[in-house]
Amino acid sequence: MSDVSVGNESSNQPATTPIEKVRGALLRYRTLAWITGVWLLLLVAEVIAKYGFGVDNFGWVGIVHGWIYFAYLIFTVDLAIKVRWPLGKTVATAIAGTIPFLSFYFEHIRTKDVKQNFNV
Repeated sequence: MSDVSVGNESSNQPATTPIEKVRGALLRYRTLAWITGVWLLLLVAEVIAKYGFGVDNFGWVGIVHGWIYFAYLIFTVDLAIKVRWPLGKTVATAIAGTIPFLSFYFEHIRTKDVKQNFNV
């Protein structure tokens, strides 16, 4: 394996990021995508408990999800820069952390795309 990643077919410019850095960025993105998705589902459960059943003991779940989502955004942008995603793809991936179950789906398709294009 070479230390420089192969070109990304969706970009006009060749990628120059070492494969090890792409691997690391992909692992961080995947981890935060799953953690964000799980905390978002907990947030949905908290909203249902609060407004559906009057249980108001879990106000901290939204705060935790917010900080985890912030880390997810950082790692999404890091990966996007390393693999040279276009702006639209980056924004769509970032928004996926705000819609229940979508972060799991986007993690799957973005991972497949990166592995295919960069032989990671």
